[in-house]
Parts: sequence; structure tokens; C-alpha cells
Amino acid sequence: MAKRKREDKVNNANPLAENVHIKGAGLVQDEVITDTLKNNYMPYAMSVILSRALPEIDGFKPSHRKLLYTMYTMGLLQGGTIKSANIVGRTMQLNPHGDAAIYETMVRLSRGNESLLYPYVESKGNFGKAYSKNMMYAASRYTEAKLAPICHELFDDIKSDTVDFVDNYDNTMKEPTLLPVTFPSILCNVTTGIAVSMASSIASFNLKEICDTTVALMKNPDHDVSDTLVAPDFVGGGFVIYDNEELDKIYNTGRGSVKVRARYTYDKQYNCIDITQIPPTTTSEAVIDKIIELVKTNKIKEISDIRDETDLSGLKITIDLKRGVNPDTFMTKLYKITPLQDTFSCNFNVLIKGKPVVLGVKGILSEWIDFRLECIRRRLNFNLEKKRKQLHLLKGLSKILLDIDKAVKIVRETESEDEVVPNLMIGFGIDEVQAEYVAEIKLRHLNREYILKRIKDIEQLETDISELESTLASKNKMKKIIISELESVAKKYDTGRKSEVIYDIGDESVEEVVEIPDYPVTLFLSEQGYLKKIKTANLRLSGEQKLKEGDKMLPEIECSNKDELLFFTNNRQVYKTHVDDFADTKASVLGEYVPGKLEMAEGEQVIYMAVLSEYKGYMIFAYENGKLAKVDISAYATKTNRKKLINAYSGKAELAQAIYIQEDTDIVLCSSSGRMLLINTAGILPKTTKDTQGISAMKLKKTHKVMSLHLYKPGEFEKEWRFRAKNLPAAGAVPGENDVAEQMSLI
Repeated sequence: MAKRKREDKVNNANPLAENVHIKGAGLVQDEVITDTLKNNYMPYAMSVILSRALPEIDGFKPSHRKLLYTMYTMGLLQGGTIKSANIVGRTMQLNPHGDAAIYETMVRLSRGNESLLYPYVESKGNFGKAYSKNMMYAASRYTEAKLAPICHELFDDIKSDTVDFVDNYDNTMKEPTLLPVTFPSILCNVTTGIAVSMASSIASFNLKEICDTTVALMKNPDHDVSDTLVAPDFVGGGFVIYDNEELDKIYNTGRGSVKVRARYTYDKQYNCIDITQIPPTTTSEAVIDKIIELVKTNKIKEISDIRDETDLSGLKITIDLKRGVNPDTFMTKLYKITPLQDTFSCNFNVLIKGKPVVLGVKGILSEWIDFRLECIRRRLNFNLEKKRKQLHLLKGLSKILLDIDKAVKIVRETESEDEVVPNLMIGFGIDEVQAEYVAEIKLRHLNREYILKRIKDIEQLETDISELESTLASKNKMKKIIISELESVAKKYDTGRKSEVIYDIGDESVEEVVEIPDYPVTLFLSEQGYLKKIKTANLRLSGEQKLKEGDKMLPEIECSNKDELLFFTNNRQVYKTHVDDFADTKASVLGEYVPGKLEMAEGEQVIYMAVLSEYKGYMIFAYENGKLAKVDISAYATKTNRKKLINAYSGKAELAQAIYIQEDTDIVLCSSSGRMLLINTAGILPKTTKDTQGISAMKLKKTHKVMSLHLYKPGEFEKEWRFRAKNLPAAGAVPGENDVAEQMSLI
């Protein structure tokens, strides 16, 4: 019996015991996928966006801010360097992401790594180099660091209640939400970050130019930024190619690109080129590997050797030239085909009050001015409150001056220590704070001379308080403080531009551009792949179109002779050519056989022809299994003159129809069951992957399939709502007697 009771106790203690039933255990419950995403993925996405990848108006991501603040609390703004491992360990009190991530952050902020135009960490030891992926930094136990002098501009105001503080992750200490920077640091260093569904890429600008621009904007909100801000400035130097249109886009919208090219010198004695500065988007290894690849493919024949001669003095890539090679002409060629000239893409995505916003330079500076004004206001309030308290205490002390002996008598004759303060309050008519202050005065200071010296400060305090109140009441006075600080920062830390601006690079084209004549033409493509190009002006004089027996002419297309053609084939390939590549002809000939002209494989046939004046719009692919794919036409654009692209569309199911649309419109899917489905393409997300499988659009029974796809013509259906899909996939509807049931086949 005792044994049985013991077993029951064990079973009751164990929730997994056989006689214990957990409510809902083992049940499979249906859950809406959108709810799952909201509950699980959205918090992660928001955390990455708000707390990891994007910088805030002070110019720092949380990881940077936590590291720098930890170094500040360690007293590293003065004195010598200490071991990096010590700094990393202390930073983990604020940033619990592991020592490797923290140290990597410190490396990037250091002067030795050369990632930032204005580094925040002074380094000692091997911190690697940003321009070389092979030059790795040493472990944290071997290197040392401290804060750079410019960090005074980050922390000098932090004890004056200029920014908010919050608890760290375990609520054991406080950390600032922002740093009260005295200059727009967000635009002075390169900052990149990839969040969820968004990214940020901020170029660096010269400190003095940024400060001058900010001052000019504070004096005149309509100031043209380009008047004081020349162009981005990068730590690696090089040449920035001036493009007024692109720079205006960056300044006004925060999006655009800057072309940066390498700097080189020619050594005539050894007939070699020394490259000493490269764009910030590449590395020395990438440059060398690309040049070696081009040499192996015989695209470069002018060099005899290339080597990396980087040493303690800095970056150096040496290229030995063959005899008779012009170095400037050769470098112009390298700029075109190697990373020695590259583009820095700008996307000024910044967190403003917890919300990601893409702003231009002017917008960011305006937000920074508002942020700095708030810091100044809080600092003035802090100092004002401090002086008011001090004045209040001194006024209480001044009343003691009237009768010091009385104060001594009150203290001496009071029996209980707790009654000293109340008795002083009664005796001199002062409040508790003032009485407490008087009671704490040392006996040696209870003399007339000491009290008179202290009371002299009352007049100065009253003057200071008046000035502070006046400044707080005037926005212009607060702006003058910011302007003064900006001018001081520019004077102390300006080191001049590192990237030289090139305004005129001349005509560097090495290929002759053939001008294609522009005139209207009409294209006729047959089902068997014969194409005719007839001038639209001559079309009226043309007779009946000649065709092979059994062939059929597809609908004609009017376009320009300069347009581009994309031929989609049954082998899931697309062939690219121009309308001008086909000769003008007339209706009485068969035309040019497209598979033969474009050298297609045996048995490969054209199934669709798209005519493009520019790469804008979408390709719509309808598959027999009911799926619909929307591919951005830019996916078929190439920088090189490639004539053929593979995987032009998905091969997971048979293609029923393909069409090209320049903008979103209504389309009609037709199935073998006779049903038709009306869909607006705006409801389908475009993809940049050419062979995407698409989405399920039309519900089909096993024995049926999608037969065709065509553009919807207004009035095609009497009751349009019967065929329009509210949610996909949908079955569609069977056309009635008054509906146009004819299915159109469009090129």
C-alpha cells in the first residue's frame, strides 16, 4: 500500500506521466500564416531596423554608441591606452553580443584600420586595414586603444542632462539613447548597414564643409547646399568625379551615386605605375585579381607584372608596363574595366525619432539642427536649475550674515540634533534647504569674511541666471551657441580634403559609337518565326503580307528603329537584339528567319517578342498550372553586350503565354474549362529573379489548365465584377452570351 502511494506521488510530480493529461497536448491547430509572421518575424525585423543596422541622428548605431560610452566611463578620454580586451569585456555590460562582434566594431572605429574619415578610437598595434581583406587585425589581447580627441565633442555635454538615459539589458546600469554630438557626425563618416527590407549607405563628407554648410543653413534655411558642400570625401582619398546632377540628387533626396577612381603615379625610371589610393568600395586584392583575370583572357596585354607592395607606409599596387605603353591611356582603360574606378551608392536612410527615413543632406542637417537645439535647451535648463539652487542657498547664507552670533547661539542651545534645522528656519525665516546648508557649514567658516566672500557670488549668479533665461527664450541665441561650437570644431579637427574632385575628365571614350537612325517602323512576326520590318511611311503602299504555307501572322507592332527586341524561346532563353539589326523590307517577302539570324539551337523557336524603348515595365508569364509570374523587365538588362540570357522564365511548369506590359494593367487568364479570370497586375509583387515560379493565380481542376493570357479590353465582359478576383487564387467565371469570349493572342 505504501509503495502504491509513493508511485502516485511520483506520477503527480511528473507532468509527463501516463495518468496526467495536459490540456491541448498533441493537437494540431490551424494558424493564419500572416499572424505567425506578425507574432514571430515582425519583432525581429523591428529590432534589426531600430536597434542594430541603421544609424540615428547622432551618427551612431547602438553598437558604436555602447562601445564609445563604455570607453568614456572608463576614463579613456584622457591618459594612455589600455588593452582592447579590457575594453571589450567592459562593453559587454551594455552590449551582450559577444566579444568578437564588439571588438570588430572597435576595429572599424579605430584610426589604424582606416575605415573612417574621422576615427573615434586611437589605436596601438595591428588593427588591420579596410583596403585589404588579407591584412587581418590582431586579437584583442595584443592591441591597445583609447578615445580620440574628437570624442570630446561627443561627451563633454553628456553630464548636463542633454540626452535621455535608459536601463541596459539587465537593468544594472544606465546608458544614453543618443550622444550629444556638437557637429553633424552622421555625415562625416561612412556608415553602411543592412536591416530587414531596408538598408543604409551614407557617404562621408569633409568636416569643415559640413560645419560651414550647417552654419549657412542655420542663417538661411533656403541656402543651396552645393554652394558650400563640394562633394563626398573618403578616407582612402582617390579622385571623386564631379557630377552635378548626381550630387544634386544626393543632396536633395539622399539617393544617388558617386564615382571614385584610384590615384596613381608613374615611375619613368622603372616604367611602372604605382597605385596608392583606391575607391572605398574595393580592396587591393580585388583589384589585383581582376587585372590578373583580364591578362589571362588577353583583354589586357600592356603589363608584364603586377604585385602588392603595401607596407607600413601605406597602400601600394605596382604595375610593370611593357615598353612603349602610354601610362595615362592604359590607366584610362583600367578605369573602365576594373574596380580602380567604382561607384559608391548612397542611400541616406536614418532613424529619426525611432522611424527610418531617407533624407537628403539638407534634410539630415535640418534634423540635426533640431536635435542639437534640444540638447542646448536641456543643457541651459540644467545649468539654470543648478545656478538657481546655488543662489537660493546663498540667499539663506546672507541672512545669517545679519547675526552670526544668533546662529551660533541657536545651534549651541538646541538640545536635539534633529531640532537644529527647524530652529534655524524659525530664527532666520529661511526654508529647510537653506537651513540644512547653513547647519552643514564648518565651524571655521562661521566668520564674517568667509560669508561675505560667498555672498559676493549672488550678484554674479543673478546675472548668469538672467542671461540663461534670456538665451532659453530666444531660438536665435541658442543657434548662435551652436554656430560657435561648429566653428570651433571645424578649426580644431579639420585636416583638409583627402579625395580630390575632378571637374572635367575629358573625352575618355575608346570605342566609336554608331548612331542608330530613328524613324517609325512596323514589325510583323509570324508564328513560325519570320520577321519583317517595314517603314510605317511605306506601309500604305504595301500589299498583302506574304507567308509560308500553314504559317500565320501575329498582331503587328509599331515602334522605333532604335528600340530593342527580346525574343523568348521554347528553350527558356531570351535573345537580345535591336530593331535596326533587321533590314527594312516589304510585304511581298517572307522576312528574316529569326532563329537563323540569332543563331538559335536546333529546334529552338520564338514564342514571344517584346519591344522595348527602355527597360521599364514587366514581363507577365502565365503557366499551365495556374501560376502567374511578374518579372521586372530590368532583370533582362545587362551592362555588357550579351546577346543571350538563360533561364529567361521558370521551367517548373509549361508556359501558356507571355506578354510585356509597360505599366500595371488588367489581364485575363483563360482556362481549358472555359473560365476566365480578370486580374490587375498591381496586386502582384514584381520579382527581379527571371525564373521565379510566380504565385498561384487561377484555381484549376486536375483535368484543366491555363490556355492563354491577354490584356483586358474595357467592355469585354458585361458584368466585370463576376470575373475580377478579390483574392488569389480564384476560379474565375464562365463568360455569358453578352461577354466577348474570344481569346486574344498578343505579341
